[in-house]
Amino acid sequence: MDLRIFTEPQQGADYDTLLTVAKATEDLGFDAFFRSDHYLRMGSGDGLPGPTDAWITLAGLARETRRIRLGTLMTAGTFRLPGVLAIQVAQVDRMSGGRVELGLGAGWFEEEHKAYGIPFPKEKFARLEEQLAIVTGLWATETGRTFSYDGTYYQLTDSPALPKPAQAKVPVLVGGLGAKRTPRLAARYADEFNVPFASLEDSERQFGRVRAAAEEAGRKPDDLVYSNALIVCVGKDDAEVARRAAAVGREVEELKENGLAGSPDEVVEKIGRYAAIGASRIYLQVLDLDDLDHLELISSRVMSQLD
Repeated sequence: MDLRIFTEPQQGADYDTLLTVAKATEDLGFDAFFRSDHYLRMGSGDGLPGPTDAWITLAGLARETRRIRLGTLMTAGTFRLPGVLAIQVAQVDRMSGGRVELGLGAGWFEEEHKAYGIPFPKEKFARLEEQLAIVTGLWATETGRTFSYDGTYYQLTDSPALPKPAQAKVPVLVGGLGAKRTPRLAARYADEFNVPFASLEDSERQFGRVRAAAEEAGRKPDDLVYSNALIVCVGKDDAEVARRAAAVGREVEELKENGLAGSPDEVVEKIGRYAAIGASRIYLQVLDLDDLDHLELISSRVMSQLD
């Protein structure tokens, strides 16, 4: 089971804080550092010092880390034109020496679009399908050849399809709980399918849909990585669990029901249940980015027990 650290910087974190967490992620043996792609805080609070851009952040981290994978859960398709996004991700991949992964979603948080003057189209899912086709098509185009695309929402004519990423294939993540279109998109374009913040039952059902869609598309279902994103709150004892839950404004019992919370052994046991339904990777949503002792505890007492 791969454990990855997943952050939500829109809640209030500058680049220096994210760099500190990313370096701890690397030093403590976690597989990757991922971040959300949002420009507005959710819930109460002021979100100070303000938002950071996902791909600018990852470009910086690409030069200041050496081992960990870097990526997004999920880049909002509404924020970037697909041709520009392909350039950005390829450049950051080269800057990292080939450690980047692209999670790409349709975009959903209307308030942040209004706050920063970003168009919020109705046809977001149809646009996402074209974006996936364009980004992966540009990267797959042989050097020296051109790429053209004539879609409903995007048109590219004789693109040189440059630059190329450092990796021969940048892993692409698709995720969500949609019953039909989402599994079909994952089967066609994804290397990994992610279920965000869902129960064991809902995750198992969605993994099954994606596996069936992969078979229909002529792919082996096991060609995809299946993953979950879950909030994490671990403590050496009940008091420490309660303190960490309070620090992020959550209740312990709710976290235990909906995430990975409790003692290290409790969390290891629940991770095992996600592994039993087919998950081989978990993104640990860490909301208190100043609590590096939390990461150390997860590394030494949770990750050390996992295969």
